[in-house]
Amino acid sequence: MSNYSDFAFYYDGLTKNVDYKKRAAYFDMLIKKYCTSGGSYLVDLACGTGSLSEEFSSMGYDVIGIDYSEEMLSEALNKKFDSGSDIQYVCQDMTAFELYGNADAIICALDSINHLASADDIRKTIERAYLFLQKGGVFIFDANTAYKHREILGDNAFVFENDQVFCAWQNSYSEEDNRVDISLDFFEKNDSGKYDRYSEDFSEIAPETETIDKFLINAGFSIEAHFDEDSTDPVHEKSQRIIYIAKK
Repeated sequence: MSNYSDFAFYYDGLTKNVDYKKRAAYFDMLIKKYCTSGGSYLVDLACGTGSLSEEFSSMGYDVIGIDYSEEMLSEALNKKFDSGSDIQYVCQDMTAFELYGNADAIICALDSINHLASADDIRKTIERAYLFLQKGGVFIFDANTAYKHREILGDNAFVFENDQVFCAWQNSYSEEDNRVDISLDFFEKNDSGKYDRYSEDFSEIAPETETIDKFLINAGFSIEAHFDEDSTDPVHEKSQRIIYIAKK
Protein backbone atom coordinates (compact mmCIF):
# COMPACT_ATOMS: atom_id res chain seq x y z
CA MET A 1 0.00 0.00 0.00
CA SER A 2 1.38 3.38 -0.99
CA ASN A 3 1.84 6.14 1.58
CA TYR A 4 1.19 8.73 -1.15
CA SER A 5 4.13 10.73 0.19
CA ASP A 6 4.63 13.00 -2.84
CA PHE A 7 1.00 12.79 -3.96
CA ALA A 8 -0.12 14.18 -0.57
CA PHE A 9 1.68 17.46 -1.19
CA TYR A 10 0.04 17.99 -4.59
CA TYR A 11 -3.31 16.30 -3.91
CA ASP A 12 -5.40 19.37 -3.13
CA GLY A 13 -4.08 21.26 -6.13
CA LEU A 14 -4.91 18.36 -8.44
CA THR A 15 -8.42 17.83 -7.04
CA LYS A 16 -9.69 21.41 -7.13
CA ASN A 17 -12.51 20.17 -9.38
CA VAL A 18 -13.99 18.23 -6.44
CA ASP A 19 -16.80 20.19 -4.78
CA TYR A 20 -16.35 18.93 -1.21
CA LYS A 21 -19.19 21.04 0.16
CA LYS A 22 -21.60 19.54 -2.37
CA ARG A 23 -20.33 16.01 -1.73
CA ALA A 24 -20.66 16.42 2.03
CA ALA A 25 -24.22 17.69 1.57
CA TYR A 26 -25.00 14.65 -0.57
CA PHE A 27 -23.67 12.22 2.05
CA ASP A 28 -25.47 14.18 4.78
CA MET A 29 -28.72 13.68 2.88
CA LEU A 30 -28.11 9.92 2.68
CA ILE A 31 -27.22 9.70 6.37
CA LYS A 32 -30.40 11.53 7.36
CA LYS A 33 -32.46 9.25 5.13
CA TYR A 34 -31.01 5.87 6.08
CA CYS A 35 -29.33 6.16 9.50
CA THR A 36 -31.58 5.36 12.48
CA SER A 37 -29.02 5.15 15.30
CA GLY A 38 -29.80 8.69 16.39
CA GLY A 39 -26.29 10.08 16.90
CA SER A 40 -23.79 12.33 15.14
CA TYR A 41 -20.54 10.35 15.51
CA LEU A 42 -19.10 10.15 11.98
CA VAL A 43 -15.94 8.47 10.71
CA ASP A 44 -14.34 9.73 7.51
CA LEU A 45 -12.48 6.59 6.46
CA ALA A 46 -9.48 7.20 4.17
CA CYS A 47 -9.94 10.89 4.86
CA GLY A 48 -6.86 11.98 2.91
CA THR A 49 -6.08 15.67 3.39
CA GLY A 50 -9.24 16.23 5.41
CA SER A 51 -11.28 18.38 3.03
CA LEU A 52 -14.43 16.26 3.44
CA SER A 53 -13.84 15.88 7.18
CA GLU A 54 -13.83 19.67 7.52
CA GLU A 55 -17.16 19.92 5.73
CA PHE A 56 -18.75 17.25 7.93
CA SER A 57 -17.44 18.99 11.03
CA SER A 58 -18.94 22.31 9.90
CA MET A 59 -22.32 20.50 9.62
CA GLY A 60 -22.19 19.55 13.30
CA TYR A 61 -20.92 15.98 13.09
CA ASP A 62 -18.40 14.71 15.64
CA VAL A 63 -15.73 13.62 13.16
CA ILE A 64 -12.85 11.19 13.32
CA GLY A 65 -10.69 11.07 10.20
CA ILE A 66 -8.72 7.90 9.55
CA ASP A 67 -5.99 7.51 6.95
CA TYR A 68 -2.97 5.26 6.40
CA SER A 69 -0.77 8.06 5.07
CA GLU A 70 1.04 10.24 7.60
CA GLU A 71 1.74 12.72 4.81
CA MET A 72 -1.96 13.06 3.96
CA LEU A 73 -2.82 13.50 7.64
CA SER A 74 -0.16 16.18 7.98
CA GLU A 75 -2.00 18.19 5.31
CA ALA A 76 -5.29 17.51 7.14
CA LEU A 77 -3.85 18.78 10.42
CA ASN A 78 -2.82 22.01 8.72
CA LYS A 79 -6.46 22.53 7.70
CA LYS A 80 -7.62 21.74 11.22
CA PHE A 81 -5.21 24.35 12.58
CA ASP A 82 -6.53 26.94 10.14
CA SER A 83 -10.22 26.19 10.70
CA GLY A 84 -10.12 25.58 14.45
CA SER A 85 -12.22 22.43 14.06
CA ASP A 86 -12.15 19.67 16.68
CA ILE A 87 -11.71 16.79 14.22
CA GLN A 88 -9.64 13.93 15.58
CA TYR A 89 -7.24 12.41 13.05
CA VAL A 90 -5.84 8.90 13.45
CA CYS A 91 -3.23 7.10 11.34
CA GLN A 92 -4.56 3.58 10.81
CA ASP A 93 -4.89 0.93 8.11
CA MET A 94 -8.52 0.95 6.98
CA THR A 95 -8.55 -2.86 6.83
CA ALA A 96 -7.86 -3.06 10.57
CA PHE A 97 -8.99 0.28 12.04
CA GLU A 98 -10.23 0.52 15.63
CA LEU A 99 -12.48 3.02 17.39
CA TYR A 100 -13.38 3.84 20.97
CA GLY A 101 -17.13 3.37 20.81
CA ASN A 102 -19.28 2.78 17.76
CA ALA A 103 -20.03 5.31 15.04
CA ASP A 104 -23.39 6.34 13.63
CA ALA A 105 -22.01 6.75 10.12
CA ILE A 106 -18.84 5.64 8.39
CA ILE A 107 -18.13 7.38 5.09
CA CYS A 108 -15.48 6.25 2.61
CA ALA A 109 -15.42 8.57 -0.39
CA LEU A 110 -13.57 9.39 -3.60
CA ASP A 111 -12.97 5.76 -4.65
CA SER A 112 -10.78 5.10 -1.60
CA ILE A 113 -12.14 1.53 -1.48
CA ASN A 114 -10.58 0.96 -4.90
CA HIS A 115 -7.13 1.82 -3.54
CA LEU A 116 -7.03 -1.30 -1.40
CA ALA A 117 -4.62 -3.99 -2.54
CA SER A 118 -7.11 -6.83 -3.05
CA ALA A 119 -10.75 -7.82 -2.92
CA ASP A 120 -9.97 -9.55 0.37
CA ASP A 121 -8.84 -6.20 1.81
CA ILE A 122 -12.19 -4.72 0.77
CA ARG A 123 -13.89 -7.57 2.64
CA LYS A 124 -11.81 -6.85 5.75
CA THR A 125 -12.66 -3.15 5.60
CA ILE A 126 -16.37 -3.89 5.30
CA GLU A 127 -16.19 -6.23 8.29
CA ARG A 128 -14.42 -3.57 10.37
CA ALA A 129 -17.05 -1.01 9.42
CA TYR A 130 -19.81 -3.37 10.57
CA LEU A 131 -17.99 -4.04 13.85
CA PHE A 132 -17.66 -0.35 14.72
CA LEU A 133 -21.14 0.87 13.81
CA GLN A 134 -24.07 1.41 16.13
CA LYS A 135 -27.17 -0.66 15.40
CA GLY A 136 -29.02 1.39 12.82
CA GLY A 137 -25.78 3.03 11.71
CA VAL A 138 -24.75 3.25 8.07
CA PHE A 139 -21.66 2.53 6.02
CA ILE A 140 -21.77 4.68 2.88
CA PHE A 141 -19.01 4.49 0.31
CA ASP A 142 -18.39 4.99 -3.37
CA ALA A 143 -16.41 2.78 -5.70
CA ASN A 144 -15.21 3.07 -9.25
CA THR A 145 -16.81 0.40 -11.42
CA ALA A 146 -15.23 -2.33 -13.48
CA TYR A 147 -16.62 -0.49 -16.53
CA LYS A 148 -14.70 2.67 -15.62
CA HIS A 149 -11.46 0.76 -15.12
CA ARG A 150 -11.79 -1.11 -18.40
CA GLU A 151 -13.19 1.60 -20.65
CA ILE A 152 -12.23 4.97 -19.15
CA LEU A 153 -9.00 4.58 -17.21
CA GLY A 154 -7.69 1.54 -19.12
CA ASP A 155 -4.21 1.95 -20.58
CA ASN A 156 -4.70 5.68 -21.04
CA ALA A 157 -2.50 8.64 -20.16
CA PHE A 158 -3.59 11.99 -18.74
CA VAL A 159 -1.93 15.33 -18.09
CA PHE A 160 -2.81 17.76 -15.29
CA GLU A 161 -1.32 21.17 -14.79
CA ASN A 162 -1.78 24.06 -12.39
CA ASP A 163 0.32 26.92 -11.06
CA GLN A 164 2.03 24.57 -8.64
CA VAL A 165 2.91 21.49 -10.67
CA PHE A 166 2.75 19.61 -13.97
CA CYS A 167 1.57 16.00 -13.58
CA ALA A 168 1.88 13.18 -16.13
CA TRP A 169 -0.48 10.28 -15.33
CA GLN A 170 0.01 6.86 -16.99
CA ASN A 171 -2.29 3.86 -16.51
CA SER A 172 -1.80 0.16 -17.18
CA TYR A 173 -4.89 -2.08 -17.08
CA SER A 174 -5.04 -5.75 -16.04
CA GLU A 175 -8.12 -7.99 -16.07
CA GLU A 176 -7.18 -9.41 -12.66
CA ASP A 177 -9.56 -7.62 -10.24
CA ASN A 178 -9.92 -5.02 -13.02
CA ARG A 179 -6.69 -3.56 -11.73
CA VAL A 180 -5.25 -0.28 -12.98
CA ASP A 181 -1.61 0.38 -12.10
CA ILE A 182 -1.05 4.12 -11.96
CA SER A 183 2.24 5.98 -12.36
CA LEU A 184 2.39 9.67 -11.55
CA ASP A 185 5.30 11.95 -12.39
CA PHE A 186 5.26 15.43 -10.88
CA PHE A 187 7.38 18.24 -12.29
CA GLU A 188 7.77 21.33 -10.12
CA LYS A 189 9.82 24.39 -11.07
CA ASN A 190 12.45 25.22 -8.48
CA ASP A 191 14.06 28.57 -7.63
CA SER A 192 16.72 28.11 -10.33
CA GLY A 193 14.06 27.77 -13.02
CA LYS A 194 14.71 24.07 -13.51
CA TYR A 195 12.23 21.31 -12.75
CA ASP A 196 12.37 18.84 -9.87
CA ARG A 197 10.77 15.48 -10.61
CA TYR A 198 8.88 13.33 -8.09
CA SER A 199 7.18 10.01 -8.79
CA GLU A 200 4.37 8.03 -7.16
CA ASP A 201 3.09 4.57 -8.10
CA PHE A 202 -0.06 2.88 -6.83
CA SER A 203 -2.91 0.67 -8.00
CA GLU A 204 -6.69 0.62 -7.95
CA ILE A 205 -8.91 -2.44 -8.23
CA ALA A 206 -12.59 -2.63 -9.16
CA PRO A 207 -14.34 -5.83 -8.10
CA GLU A 208 -17.75 -6.42 -9.62
CA THR A 209 -20.76 -5.05 -7.72
CA GLU A 210 -21.94 -8.58 -6.96
CA THR A 211 -18.67 -9.28 -5.15
CA ILE A 212 -18.92 -6.18 -2.98
CA ASP A 213 -22.60 -6.90 -2.22
CA LYS A 214 -21.64 -10.41 -1.09
CA PHE A 215 -19.05 -8.98 1.30
CA LEU A 216 -21.64 -6.59 2.74
CA ILE A 217 -24.29 -9.27 3.25
CA ASN A 218 -21.83 -11.77 4.73
CA ALA A 219 -20.63 -9.11 7.19
CA GLY A 220 -24.22 -8.68 8.39
CA PHE A 221 -25.25 -5.50 6.57
CA SER A 222 -28.55 -4.92 4.85
CA ILE A 223 -28.01 -3.20 1.50
CA GLU A 224 -30.29 -0.18 1.47
CA ALA A 225 -29.48 1.17 -2.00
CA HIS A 226 -27.08 1.48 -4.92
CA PHE A 227 -26.99 4.84 -6.69
CA ASP A 228 -25.24 6.20 -9.71
CA GLU A 229 -22.51 8.67 -8.82
CA ASP A 230 -23.63 11.50 -6.48
CA SER A 231 -27.30 11.05 -7.27
CA THR A 232 -30.32 8.97 -6.36
CA ASP A 233 -30.54 7.61 -9.89
CA PRO A 234 -30.35 3.86 -10.47
CA VAL A 235 -27.07 2.27 -11.50
CA HIS A 236 -26.75 1.47 -15.21
CA GLU A 237 -24.31 -0.49 -17.35
CA LYS A 238 -22.10 2.53 -17.98
CA SER A 239 -22.05 3.87 -14.43
CA GLN A 240 -18.52 4.93 -13.57
CA ARG A 241 -18.94 5.22 -9.81
CA ILE A 242 -21.49 3.52 -7.56
CA ILE A 243 -22.68 4.76 -4.19
CA TYR A 244 -23.29 1.89 -1.75
CA ILE A 245 -25.53 2.42 1.29
CA ALA A 246 -25.37 -0.38 3.85
CA LYS A 247 -27.04 -0.46 7.27
CA LYS A 248 -26.27 -2.40 10.43
